[in-house]
Amino acid sequence: MVSAVTETLEQPSIDDVWRWLGNVPDPEIPVVSVVDLGIVRDVNWDGGALVVTVTPTYSGCPATAVISFEIEEFLRRKGIEKICIKTQLSPAWTTDWITDGAREKLRAYGIAPPVGEASCAGALKASGPVACPHCGSENTAEVSRFGSTPCKASWRCNDCLEPFDYFKSF
Repeated sequence: MVSAVTETLEQPSIDDVWRWLGNVPDPEIPVVSVVDLGIVRDVNWDGGALVVTVTPTYSGCPATAVISFEIEEFLRRKGIEKICIKTQLSPAWTTDWITDGAREKLRAYGIAPPVGEASCAGALKASGPVACPHCGSENTAEVSRFGSTPCKASWRCNDCLEPFDYFKSF
């Protein structure tokens, strides 16, 4: 006689899901996670579906679809079958949401983290000295407001002469 075994799978805790999402890298800057950047805004269960709310760094960010796909794929590998990725545009994402740990990871990766608090003018110009992520010097200069991605500007250190990206503050 064969007996049927019925398994009841428990929903992972919200804390577990947040911890898991902390391992989903940003596709443009893989040294930081989508949680580190503050892109993941909320995680909750709605019945049997996990709802993950994300706010892109800006409404036209080309990585938004990839971020949603990567979050969903990562959670499916953890055994979650019903997933809803919800995009929330308001309030708009701000560099103020980047964690202190992520700022250090950016610096170690060679990207100067945003300086000061976000403001309307912040995306156009740093609100204070931008330290070189290579040598720490504040004797730096903007080369171009346009960097390797729309979120970054190109800078150069006048002391060590190394170029680097600056993550714009906005």
